[in-house]
Amino acid sequence: MPPIPGSGLAKGLAVTLRTMTKKTVTEQYPEHQPELPPRTRGVIGLFEENCTVCMLCARECPDWCIYIDSHKETVPPAAPGGRERSRNVLDRFAIDFALCMYCGICIEVCPFDALFWSPEFEYAETDIHELTHERDKLREWMWTVPAPPALDPAAEEPKELAAARKAAEKAEAAEKAEAAEKLAAAEAEAKGEES
Repeated sequence: MPPIPGSGLAKGLAVTLRTMTKKTVTEQYPEHQPELPPRTRGVIGLFEENCTVCMLCARECPDWCIYIDSHKETVPPAAPGGRERSRNVLDRFAIDFALCMYCGICIEVCPFDALFWSPEFEYAETDIHELTHERDKLREWMWTVPAPPALDPAAEEPKELAAARKAAEKAEAAEKAEAAEKLAAAEAEAKGEES
């Protein structure tokens, strides 16, 4: 059956009329802050104390937007007669957010948990050159990082804990069996002395 002429127009006008009668849900952004999801990728925060200047984040970054400078420092021996050690000291840690594609590879590869996602998203600048943020700004964002979510109570027990629990239960059962054997031997010896 051929379509009725003008039916598409009537359907479109019906949608328009339905939309016009509904209340708007526009949020007034600067006055009302949005409710962000817990895993929001805003900016990257730096926990400087955990950074060992291993350069993994800078090497793995596909955009090469992480800049790290360091120097070596000699540490005196911990015990008398020991040898001096050298360690890297962080001089500069900067991220150019004009280049960053927010992939999170740097956060994933950091072996010492020095980088975290912060839900902070208001860091716009008028000049693109000011989007390179140094370590003091990255440290400020670190304090906006939310706490990790609680573990799911219905989740499967980690394999390491399950193996440790089974080993402990096995050792406990072996101790109980040994104690029962000793008790039975002591009772048999007591019966043998009575006869």
